[in-house]
Amino acid sequence: MRAMQRAEPRKRGTEDLSAQSSGGVKSLARALSILVALAESSEGLTLAALSKRLGLPPSTAHRLLTTLQRQRFVRFDSASMTWRIGIQAFTVGSAFAQSSDIVALAKPYMRRLMEQTGETINLYVLSGEGAICMAQVQSPQMIRAISRPGGALGMHRSAAGKAMLAHMPKDQVADIVMKHGLPRSTQNTIGSIKKLEVELAKTRDRGFAIDNEEFVLGLRCVAAPIVDDRGIAHAALSVAGPKARMTDERLATLGKLVAAAAHSATVELGGGFRNERSL
Repeated sequence: MRAMQRAEPRKRGTEDLSAQSSGGVKSLARALSILVALAESSEGLTLAALSKRLGLPPSTAHRLLTTLQRQRFVRFDSASMTWRIGIQAFTVGSAFAQSSDIVALAKPYMRRLMEQTGETINLYVLSGEGAICMAQVQSPQMIRAISRPGGALGMHRSAAGKAMLAHMPKDQVADIVMKHGLPRSTQNTIGSIKKLEVELAKTRDRGFAIDNEEFVLGLRCVAAPIVDDRGIAHAALSVAGPKARMTDERLATLGKLVAAAAHSATVELGGGFRNERSL
């Protein structure tokens, strides 16, 4: 009897957990169906129309809408009393479209860079406030730098991150630093906002960024940004290799090569650097 009494609460707990999980999945599915319905309606939908279209009780639809509204996935137009798609939904959709297009666009330049340099070439894309490795062409060398596709880098301690930061508005750079700080990976990592600003200015002047063992000791990288039509960077090409091969003299040569490749990709993407547009 005692064993049965002890087992009974566990069973109920498991059932409760399963029910909560099932309820969460159902709410998620309903929230996604709301986003799809609003995306398909250019005029927006009233609560009554949305509830009828999706077969949801108005109270349930309203609860989900207000949750999505807090995250800016939907917005309420008080003039027409309709719900419409929000800015965050656009941001998420645009991020996918941009990243998928840019990988296909960048791949030929990456392969050419690898043939020119013999080093590993990476494509990093801005995702939120970090640099995410979206694609890689590996070096044929026995000793080579390898980044995991999908892996993230700190913006201030990577060549790709600094290449993108150098072509962002100053207030956006300040927000990123304020939110994430400047954590050190090695003794070479930039640890102050003033030093970072100096490094970003140098990056803009020479056309490429340098990672001088700032993320991993023994690894050096150069990177250049791919920018949009406003001159803001959303991606960067990088060349990475061991310190023994990435000498100071070679970094300058590699920097020019990666800058030229990133510039060509920028032009193909329809972007342009601010200083070019001011001429």
